[in-house]
Amino acid sequence: MTKLTPETKQRISKLVGIAKTTFRYGFIPFVIYLGFKQGPDEGMPEMTVLSILW
Repeated sequence: MTKLTPETKQRISKLVGIAKTTFRYGFIPFVIYLGFKQGPDEGMPEMTVLSILW
């Protein structure tokens, strides 16, 4: 198995940190986006931003 240089370890660590931050702050908006894209189920009222905040 090859050994990683300290520079490579630092780059991997930075990449993992960026991925964690992106997931942490992007998950909920992404789920809300998917909900708006699909739309409400049959018989349900229309979705608006105000209905989500209420």
